[in-house]
Amino acid sequence: MKKLINSPDTVITDALRGMSAAHPGLTVDVENRVISRAQRASDKVGLVSGGGSGHEPLHGGYVGHGMLDAAVPGEIYTSPVPDQIIAATKAANADRGVLHIVKNYTGDVLNFQMAAELAEDEGIDVVSVIMNDDVAVEDSTHTAGRRGTGATIVAEKVAGAAAEEGADLETVARIATEVNERSRSFGIALHAGTVPSAGRPGFELADDEVELGVGIHGEPGRERGTFGPARDLVSYALDAIHADLSISDEVLLILNGQGATPLIELYGAFAEASAWLGGHGAAMVRSLVGNYITSLDQAGFSITVTSLTDELRRLWDAPVSTPALRWGV
Repeated sequence: MKKLINSPDTVITDALRGMSAAHPGLTVDVENRVISRAQRASDKVGLVSGGGSGHEPLHGGYVGHGMLDAAVPGEIYTSPVPDQIIAATKAANADRGVLHIVKNYTGDVLNFQMAAELAEDEGIDVVSVIMNDDVAVEDSTHTAGRRGTGATIVAEKVAGAAAEEGADLETVARIATEVNERSRSFGIALHAGTVPSAGRPGFELADDEVELGVGIHGEPGRERGTFGPARDLVSYALDAIHADLSISDEVLLILNGQGATPLIELYGAFAEASAWLGGHGAAMVRSLVGNYITSLDQAGFSITVTSLTDELRRLWDAPVSTPALRWGV
């Protein structure tokens, strides 16, 4: 294993120290592992999200104006603990309630639920929205029901924009829920990622194999498939999404890298996705290409498609200023 780290034991701590040094607009509590806005937002609904580390820039990279107020990174591929989540909830609280955006993984759901109950005991109104947009499998080693993946970014962005506009907690939660209902995702792995403490890839693929429907922790997908051209792999992913929720009208498409796929390949895959959408009568009116929710150094890609409404498109376009997303400011 060759990684740009000091030690497997200090990967997260060192990364948080780096975030603190690189982004003065953030307050990074390295010891307690809470990332929040340096200037606390006032008179707005607070947004908190989090999950296991290894998916950067998710979630800490989305803390800032127009998105999250605080984020909590757990251990690699492991949920943050309730004490972290409570601390982040308090940091985000401006007395108008706090929305928790939670990916549907068992540890995340349980720990965020426990933290929400404890926060309620302290007088903080908390609503949780569970993201479960991955169509690959119904249940997995980490979940009951579908996994939460790329739609989480969309929910954080549009719900964050609504909160900045002064929407109340019920409205902000409704918007995040609508994103989940109107979004579907699917991922394909070419090579597994390596957890630093393990020192070896999380699973093995033969030279002519891919994992179809892989999870963001390297969980198995639907099946092992045969490696082929980008056109075929992209079509497989979009066909799976389309079979679950018809892709039509105006959509946001995210072509996401999993950590080790270079942009030249991601843009090539995006060209195939764009052609697929055009051939199926959908209008791609918004898009992202790049690494937005990764799996350490896993090679491959995921696709997220969100069917937009006028409201969702307006909120997506609203100004945002975070380490990982920035426009309109």
